[in-house]
Amino acid sequence: MKSEMLAKNFTMKQIQSVLTVSWNLLLISAGSVLCAAAVKGILVPKQFLAGGVTGLALLGHYVFPSLPIGFIYFLLNIPLFVVGWMFVGRRFFWYSLVGMIIFSAIIFWPYPVFPVEDMILNALAAGIITGIGSGIILRSLGSAGGLDILSIILFKRFSLRPGTTVMTFHAILLFIALFRLPMERVLYTLIYFFINAYFVNLVLIGLSQRKAIMIISAQWKEISNQIMDKLQRGVTIVRGEGGYSGQQLHILYSVLTLTELSRFKEIVRKIDPNAFVVVTETLEVMGKRIGNQPHW
Repeated sequence: MKSEMLAKNFTMKQIQSVLTVSWNLLLISAGSVLCAAAVKGILVPKQFLAGGVTGLALLGHYVFPSLPIGFIYFLLNIPLFVVGWMFVGRRFFWYSLVGMIIFSAIIFWPYPVFPVEDMILNALAAGIITGIGSGIILRSLGSAGGLDILSIILFKRFSLRPGTTVMTFHAILLFIALFRLPMERVLYTLIYFFINAYFVNLVLIGLSQRKAIMIISAQWKEISNQIMDKLQRGVTIVRGEGGYSGQQLHILYSVLTLTELSRFKEIVRKIDPNAFVVVTETLEVMGKRIGNQPHW
């Protein structure tokens, strides 16, 4: 009986592992198809650049048209993955290696050219498509290689934030492009970068981005009850002390959706118009209800 249970558990784990790997490969493949479609259908015909190592591969293709983009991208990633073996997690490494190979192969496919002449519309379309594609890839447990690998290497080796790496790389890439491409194309590429970044965040974070709130008020108990009763949101009470007065304070902390923010302000305004309120953005919120008490 015990051996049968062990065999059943082992089989379930195998099935779960296969489903996890399949789902991540599906995300990487779907995202790569979208990114490749934007590169071959918009960026290359309009002589735009792209972000990261893909942009470097495009620049190399513009200088040496006989070299395929996928081949250049693959070559540029080889030294990154060799060094990355020592710095990134093994699971992320293998998924990213497969993602890089998938993208390098998919970009050889023929794609239709985007049938619009307006350059700004082309930049917008390319940013939307690649932003969604990149976001889908980043929702997996890996990446498509390139700048993601480099960002992790620099972060672990020099504590350089990934955002700083991306911004610096893009700035250098655009500066180099000025010597090869017309100024107008570089500026259109800049528009593409902004749209791309926006849609990557949109796919990763979603439309339901949360707001973190902190309230300092003498009416803290009533405000706390109203948040829990009317908004169905949990509240954490932090005990503090005024820096100047030394007065004991109760600081309320909670997380709301954007649509709940106006109702929350109205609640605070009615109870204590002089309450000190801070509203901040959140990058990600994890957690759920604890028992019957609403959490975040």
